[in-house]
Amino acid sequence: MATTTPAPDTGIPVGPGLSMFDPIFVGIDEFGQHVNITLAYRNLLAGGEPGGGKSGLLNTIAAHAALSVDSRLVLLDGKLVELGQWEDCADAFIGPDITAALDVLKRLQLVMNNRYAWLRAHGRRKVTAADGLSVITVLIDEIAFYSATVGSKQEQEEFVALLRDLVARGRAAGIPVVAATQRPSFDIIPTSLRDLFGYRAAFRCTTPNSSNIVLGHGWAEQGYTATDIQPTNQGAAYLIAEGGVPRRIKVAYLSDAQIAGIADYAAWIRRPRRLPALVPDLTRVELGTAAWPPANANTPAPTTSGPRNTPSCGSSALPRTWP
Repeated sequence: MATTTPAPDTGIPVGPGLSMFDPIFVGIDEFGQHVNITLAYRNLLAGGEPGGGKSGLLNTIAAHAALSVDSRLVLLDGKLVELGQWEDCADAFIGPDITAALDVLKRLQLVMNNRYAWLRAHGRRKVTAADGLSVITVLIDEIAFYSATVGSKQEQEEFVALLRDLVARGRAAGIPVVAATQRPSFDIIPTSLRDLFGYRAAFRCTTPNSSNIVLGHGWAEQGYTATDIQPTNQGAAYLIAEGGVPRRIKVAYLSDAQIAGIADYAAWIRRPRRLPALVPDLTRVELGTAAWPPANANTPAPTTSGPRNTPSCGSSALPRTWP
């Protein structure tokens, strides 16, 4: 006689189930194998000529971050349109405004310092998924705009200094940086800054020296040069991880319509207030204890205007709504 085992009463998971601590799919290699990166404890630098596919990589990462229940987005986009479709998913979206860019980097620096103080108080060295802290993913397109184009010389130098500090110290505090530039040169990406990025992707470059600036010195001489990528092969790049060897990949591509659809859904699941009445607020109860339907269907469910993941370390998280 067949028996049926009841499903465990663990409740229904909330959200799409992605996490910034999960491997992120970014494309395929030359053998057709999936290429994944773990970004929670790493930074990523993408460099190459215009139209090479850097924005495609940034949008792929932004899509994963936007759909992750433990991520918050901070976007800096000098052109407004490369990352603009993710604006409704982001805690902060900065356009061609060096003052606003400096302000947001200073606030991120404060968050980072607060998190390190919390880690020190608990005898820890890095944030983990079990801490309940959001991974604050910072995407910048393009570095040269803020460090060499807009603003005064003093503001540009301050931007570089703040960015260097965030890249150097942010990853263990759950603040990874993903940055792109179409000007891979020593004045934009000095060696001391480049070597802080755990992942580096070189899209098509016009000279072996430009490729080396992104990947590291000497790789072009060993045959790993982004100059051999055809101009028509957009999205092709050499990707190197810390201590590894460059591998040729083809970055995943999202069309504008696909980005719009993902961004719209991500913004919906990230909205600060839940639908009233029949939709219970599962952020205020433990999974498995929420009653359905509500005891009084005519009574609006409790709402929340704060972050979805309220950390236990107080001021170490960014406010959900930025002024």
